[in-house]
Amino acid sequence: MSPSSRLSGGREIQLAPDDLIITKTDPSGHISYANRTFMRIAGYAEHELLGKPHNLIRHPDMPRGVYRLLWQTLQAGQEFFGLVKNYTAQGDYYWVFANITPDYTAQRTLAGYYSVRRQPTRAGIAAVSPLYQQMCAIEAQAGKAAAPDASMQWLLAQLAAKQVSYQQFVLALEQQGAAT
Repeated sequence: MSPSSRLSGGREIQLAPDDLIITKTDPSGHISYANRTFMRIAGYAEHELLGKPHNLIRHPDMPRGVYRLLWQTLQAGQEFFGLVKNYTAQGDYYWVFANITPDYTAQRTLAGYYSVRRQPTRAGIAAVSPLYQQMCAIEAQAGKAAAPDASMQWLLAQLAAKQVSYQQFVLALEQQGAAT
């Protein structure tokens, strides 16, 4: 099913506590490996994923500014932690706590990216949802070209006021939620 033909809204698919979604991509973000858990939850067969851009599962509720921050972090050679809402092939959605790391060859050249995603805390989802909604509103006002930077800068300013980075913010949310 193409992203444009998906149902609006859909139902939430919740990951089980022991679900680990694992994917690998090439340096441009095209999927080179997907584990069975990813295929089961996202609703795609392996042949529908391999070679496709990972944004195949991007949910429209996810602000482009979060992805701008993700790519800036990865291109700086750092790992990225984030809370992400994804689409399934059937038009449903699921939230993940994602850890994405650059993957290097033995010669230290970038081979791609390795991502492990697991069940996020409900507190984490509740905390980022209004931020993401505001970011999407900012993006709608800013226009397509300026949207990712505008919403990313807004998010970073909100977090700077709390004296935390995005990484620190989401890691703290996940640790607090796991402790409750």
